[in-house]
Amino acid sequence: MTATPAPLLAAERISLRFGGVRALTDVSFSVNPGELFSIIGPNGAGKTSMVNCISGRYRPSEGRILYRGKDISRMKPNARAGLGIGRTFQNLALFHHMTVLDNIMIGRHHLLKNNFITGSLYWLTGARREELEHRRKVEEIIDFLDLQAVRKAITGTLPYGLRKRVEVARAMAIEPQLILLDEPMAGMNLEEKEDMARYIVDLNEEHGMTVVMIEHDMGVVMDISHRVMVLDFGCKIADGDPAAVLADPHVREAYLGEHDEPAMQQMRARSGTEATA
Repeated sequence: MTATPAPLLAAERISLRFGGVRALTDVSFSVNPGELFSIIGPNGAGKTSMVNCISGRYRPSEGRILYRGKDISRMKPNARAGLGIGRTFQNLALFHHMTVLDNIMIGRHHLLKNNFITGSLYWLTGARREELEHRRKVEEIIDFLDLQAVRKAITGTLPYGLRKRVEVARAMAIEPQLILLDEPMAGMNLEEKEDMARYIVDLNEEHGMTVVMIEHDMGVVMDISHRVMVLDFGCKIADGDPAAVLADPHVREAYLGEHDEPAMQQMRARSGTEATA
């Protein structure tokens, strides 16, 4: 009998309050190594708040976050990045006056071994060799995300869909084992969404990254996720494989609308489940 792998990430009874407002209430879940795990729910359900607790932007009011069995609840975001946790943001957090290449290079900052003293002896130490190695890694990411044509372009001049890709590239640059994607397809057209969905699957399958994704496009979520968790008013109402979550009456009522049968039929077709009356 095969042993169940230990979770890469576990949230234990997470609650988050802002004054008298509860953003999250007693939320628990785990993500296994190699999973593509999606968090869905209506606007204001607490999805981004949950990702912010994982990445360290917020500290939970109650509960704890475990990464590889270690409690990281009080660690700062840069320390979590050093453990192998990368993320993108719902609102782009790029340096718009810098080139695509430089934005991605910034993602490798915490991997640099040379400091300002050894770096000043650029030609006499390994600093130059180290920079060349980091540039080689960045070029591999640029190739993977098909950004070759814009690698030297000023990021702020690019179309929105390409800037979203640069954001993913920068998150990849820290070589994460866990990557948190906050609405990676928001604002994209259909073709851009299809491309981004392919990149996310390849991140998971070819690069071996465990993915936690927030996404509003239910069709994409059902197509590519291994498991899905649903939040509503800061509480977990469902967690399981996409077909089981889609059939859950609480999800129908809270997320899709109890009587939105055409949308249910469409998503059942995409997820390979049978329609039910």
